[in-house]
Amino acid sequence: MLVQQSSLKEEIMRLKKEKDVVILAHNYQIPDVQDIADFTGDSLGLSRQAAKVPQKTILFCGVHFMAETAAIICPDKRVLIPDLEAGCSLSDSITADELRNWKKQHPGAIAVGYVNTTAEIKSELDYCCTSANAVNVVKAIPADKEILFLPDMFLGSYVAKVTGRKNMFIWAGECHVHAGIKPEDITNKLNSLKDAEFLIHPECSCTTPMMYDAASGSFDDQKVSILSTEGMLNHAHDSKSKNFVVATEIGILYKMRQQNPGKNFIPASEKAECQYMKMITLDKVYNALVQEKNQVVVPKEIADKARLAIERMLAIS
Repeated sequence: MLVQQSSLKEEIMRLKKEKDVVILAHNYQIPDVQDIADFTGDSLGLSRQAAKVPQKTILFCGVHFMAETAAIICPDKRVLIPDLEAGCSLSDSITADELRNWKKQHPGAIAVGYVNTTAEIKSELDYCCTSANAVNVVKAIPADKEILFLPDMFLGSYVAKVTGRKNMFIWAGECHVHAGIKPEDITNKLNSLKDAEFLIHPECSCTTPMMYDAASGSFDDQKVSILSTEGMLNHAHDSKSKNFVVATEIGILYKMRQQNPGKNFIPASEKAECQYMKMITLDKVYNALVQEKNQVVVPKEIADKARLAIERMLAIS
């Protein structure tokens, strides 16, 4: 059945109640999709929310690895995604075979993987981590143990610098969106907004050259904070500053502006847009609800192994 765009949100709201479906949307989703969600947040926060809600069907508006993580954490629930092709360049930067070969080259090393990885990769890890707790996860590993950190080289470099870890090997993967945010983007924005705070996601390519300044809490006398997406939202809410330069995917600005109507949020780069996140549309959400299609299923043997790495991550959070 065709539904006019003007009434699509109303139909989605009706259908999710009728079918007892909870809709989760990542902070990078388009505004219309965030508007119809029951919960918005980062990938891990949404997966935790999935485990708490009473509904047995979850429609995950995000990219594929996020829906997989929810399916792993909630084995008794059905997880749907509006578009099965919504992938992730960072998640795709390492395969399970590449990880297994890397582990063979470093016998005895501890494999630590970012949550932005496939279920199969997670099943090969000792620990999962988020951008928020990566430093604490690495600190929890005995100092004499080699660490294989994957797949994001910028987050890995940041963690190595903060922890002072010398026996940490880092996979050369990247998120194409965050890697595209360059130091000159930041400098230009900060020069035009002298009273602005700078909020940066640790996946950004500008993280490494700015490490020393960020660690000291300043960059040309301006406050710099390296934060996860949820950390950015919380910091912006609590800060007394009025202007912020935000270095992450631009979808988060919608929620920042909603939560802080008296504050000004400027993207570090207007080009920082993830085409995979933007594949999720209201039409696809509606179709997924009507047809109850695109279920994300993780084989039990993979899910059981991956769950161990995720549970260790949750224990350290």
